[in-house]
Amino acid sequence: MHDTTALLVELGSVILGLGIIGRFAGRIGLSPIPLYLLAGLAFGEGGLLPLGASEEFTAVGAEIGVILLLLLLGLEYSASELVTSLKTQYPSGAVDFVLNATPGAVAALLLGWGPVGAVALAGVTWISSSGVIAKVLADLGRLGNRETPVILGVLVIEDLSMAVYLPLLTAMLAGVGLAGGSLALLVALGTVGLVLYLALRHGRLISRAVSSDNPEMLLLVVLGLTVLVAGVAQQLQVSAAVGAFLVGIALSGEVAEGARKLLTPLRDLFAAVFFVFFGLSTNPAEIPPVLLPAALLAVVTVFTKIGTGWYAARRAGIGSRGRWRAGGTLVARGEFSIVIAGLAVATEPRIGPIATAYVLILVIVGPLTARWTQPVVEMIQKRRGTAAPAPAAAVPVAPAAPVADTAETAETAEAVKPGTEAAVPAPAATTDQEQELAGSKDGS
Repeated sequence: MHDTTALLVELGSVILGLGIIGRFAGRIGLSPIPLYLLAGLAFGEGGLLPLGASEEFTAVGAEIGVILLLLLLGLEYSASELVTSLKTQYPSGAVDFVLNATPGAVAALLLGWGPVGAVALAGVTWISSSGVIAKVLADLGRLGNRETPVILGVLVIEDLSMAVYLPLLTAMLAGVGLAGGSLALLVALGTVGLVLYLALRHGRLISRAVSSDNPEMLLLVVLGLTVLVAGVAQQLQVSAAVGAFLVGIALSGEVAEGARKLLTPLRDLFAAVFFVFFGLSTNPAEIPPVLLPAALLAVVTVFTKIGTGWYAARRAGIGSRGRWRAGGTLVARGEFSIVIAGLAVATEPRIGPIATAYVLILVIVGPLTARWTQPVVEMIQKRRGTAAPAPAAAVPVAPAAPVADTAETAETAEAVKPGTEAAVPAPAATTDQEQELAGSKDGS
């Protein structure tokens, strides 16, 4: 009885604390992810007040958090949207992978972690935080900007790539060897292809089979189906997260919308528990020794992400100002970096502290680069132009070109809200926002 009482007290305190932290983060305009991680560090092993009674429950809650994160992500995209993004954005996705996965892989090898650690840290530095970025776009009033569909396209490619990357990483962590890893990859590719085919051809039938006018029944069926598929996927070494993602893709229309509304509060709760659990599993004393390599890695990948966004926006015919805005917006890392590190920490414990420090840095820096990259670049270019006058304008402006035909609107941008925050609808345009949009429409 005493153990149950301690569990309830600890669990209630943790959830209440998360609510207070979330409200504080909202007040100061910061993502709650770094505060959740810090809370986990404070109450984990080596922290101020270690938690013991609720540790097992928190571990299970963290697993559910990952599953719900990926399920809600899948519900945001239809199969046709994913296929379209693959066709139009794959060059940008390839550049994104090369520029941002390479620093993590090289850093892991220099630290002596071996191939498995290199693949894991490459994923940590590769994937941007869709949740943080979606919120930043809404907060800055950029949902209608010309570069926003480009940003969303890069995020979609990254999210879909997780369906291939996570099974491969899981197989490597399990030590199944080249043959087993190749088999897991083939199974993952086949499963993704099959789900996309079924969703494209028979999505209405699948959604109709799951649909229910009773919210309670819809919640139970979707959640039960997701957890079941996630468990089967885990058994097949495909990753529970990927299984949940594929369930989300298979559902569409009113069913997806209804499930999203019902599951979003659960997602937010268990995702917060997941971030806290990751902090609990990291000893705070292990972070100071890795702060320097984490900071160096953060600096390098800030510039590589900016380069990714600049290239992707240039392909879409966006002008100079929009290119720099796209690059700065993509900098933030968050939920997926922690998911990847959480999978790898059992095999490579050293990845936990450096991933925590790295995400803490970039989840704070990301919103700042989104806001200030374009103005800072323009200021530097202006100073250089003043010091050495050029015959042309100091800031090169690409000729206006139509963006690739797209149906993405502010509503599309709002749909990209995986992670722990939901993107809120764009507020009514203010004078500053109108100037921002005016600048984007004239080719920037």
